[in-house]
Amino acid sequence: MRRLPVRLRRAGLPYLFLLPALLLELLVHLVPMVIGVTMSFKELTHLFLGNWGAAPWKALGNYRISVDVNAPVGAALLHSFWVTCVFSVLAVGLCWLLGTAAAVFLQEDFRGRGLLRAVFLTPYALPVYAAVITWAFMFQRDNGLVNHVLHDQLRLTDGRPFWLLGDNSFYALLVVAVWKTWPFAFLVVMAALQNIPRDLYEAAALDGAGRLRQLRRITLPSLRPVNQVLVLVLFLWTFNDFNTPYVLFGKAAPEAADLLSVHIYQASFATWNFGTGSAMSVLLLLFLLVVTAGYLLATSRGRKHADG
Repeated sequence: MRRLPVRLRRAGLPYLFLLPALLLELLVHLVPMVIGVTMSFKELTHLFLGNWGAAPWKALGNYRISVDVNAPVGAALLHSFWVTCVFSVLAVGLCWLLGTAAAVFLQEDFRGRGLLRAVFLTPYALPVYAAVITWAFMFQRDNGLVNHVLHDQLRLTDGRPFWLLGDNSFYALLVVAVWKTWPFAFLVVMAALQNIPRDLYEAAALDGAGRLRQLRRITLPSLRPVNQVLVLVLFLWTFNDFNTPYVLFGKAAPEAADLLSVHIYQASFATWNFGTGSAMSVLLLLFLLVVTAGYLLATSRGRKHADG
């Protein structure tokens, strides 16, 4: 009987060490989340900023306004949602493709490989604000480097296009997002490639398999567990990205580059309607939870099918 308290103390010691992190997680994430959900059910405007608890209860009114695609607020939110979906799919696909190609290429031993790895990781190491502001200067119409190269040097455009206005803003945002994110995919894939036994490649080469067949039959199947997590992380990062469009375009992003993160910010702080903005945030959270759960379910089933 005397040993029981000792066992309990030993069993509870790891949880005691985790307690500060759990409390910090509660304060940083869960408490604001609960407050945000509560705000989404209130008619919270600038009139109640001093005492938002006194704001009238609106129930599901903010959600009805947000999902009513026949009204201006709902139509604008739906447009922003589709822009974000297209942007996220393209950005994640390009990041994964560039990262995987660069990691596979740098698996070969050649002079200058270490320097090239450092160069590839530079965009990921730079501060986001400094990098995006630099790109904003490069995209300037009259003095930017992009128009200087494309128009003055290569003569690929008829005139000097506006890259931060109109439809071109989507492509400018996509370029910046891919440029600063693909090194993360490169880093993850490069680390995963170290775990693939070299004997597999040597055996495949003896059997007459070329580089492309080795890539299809050995590299990509071996990277499947890592890629499943990598794609999900990249999607969540890209879909929730606020810093890149905000720094690149300012508080009012062009319609073609109106991502949900900036759209919700404008709906909350430009109109001072925090109730509707909170409802949009909750809808975004629910969408990401559904997508994440569906993705994990599909990948787990695919993994079980492949193992079986």
